[in-house]
Amino acid sequence: MPLARLNGAEIHYERIGAGPPLLFLNGTGATVANTAPFVTPFAEKCEVVAFDQRGLGRSTVPDEPYVMADLAADALALADLLEWEQFRLVGLSFGGMVAQELAVTTPDRIDRLALLCTSPGGAGGASFPLQTLADLDAAELARVSAQILDTRFTPDWLENHADDRALAALLGQRFTIEQTEDVRRGEELQLLARSRHDVFDRLPKITCPTLVASGRYDGIAPAANGAAIATQIPNATLQLFEGGHLFFVQDPSAMPEILDFLTGS
Repeated sequence: MPLARLNGAEIHYERIGAGPPLLFLNGTGATVANTAPFVTPFAEKCEVVAFDQRGLGRSTVPDEPYVMADLAADALALADLLEWEQFRLVGLSFGGMVAQELAVTTPDRIDRLALLCTSPGGAGGASFPLQTLADLDAAELARVSAQILDTRFTPDWLENHADDRALAALLGQRFTIEQTEDVRRGEELQLLARSRHDVFDRLPKITCPTLVASGRYDGIAPAANGAAIATQIPNATLQLFEGGHLFFVQDPSAMPEILDFLTGS
């Protein structure tokens, strides 16, 4: 369980697999511990490093608010520590926002970029304001969370689709876990940084081959936001998959296509 001292914070990271170096950036509230099933497939073809972003998991909770540029600086500092001159980069949801910030800041360091279920902010569209869910009661939170996860997930839909019902229930479990004050503080700071994300006008600075992948029924990062990203990045390919915010779990074709792209020459 390595810890790295980066930009004044202790950052927990893990390293698995072999192959081209790949930095994996997690989504909102996610840690290395609770997203291992999403990270492991990349290790089949790459040497993957994933880490707990500042304020989450085993990484330091900062005293002051931060912005996306700070998180991008953490990711770059970790790549420097690993002595990765160039690397592949995949950002999932919130991690896709950080990945965009990193890629526009140091385009020469990124070989290939995959942006999954994410948004550019600004004129390109923001992701759903998750901070507005904080005051909902448990029943309403479960209902809204399911429907933004996949816009098809109405009560009637879930009643008739057992796999989707199980997926929504699995996501809902995270809202029932009692949190410490540090965990709450870390997640609040992340949501604050997320609410201020806007990289849209700077996206043309990205020079590497880029895959932008979205779910057709994503209510958190709508497919239109992915399309807006793709229009701004030279050499970008837009791919729509069947599913919502977790299309890479819902659509069996998604992960093979993402892996093929990331390991391409």
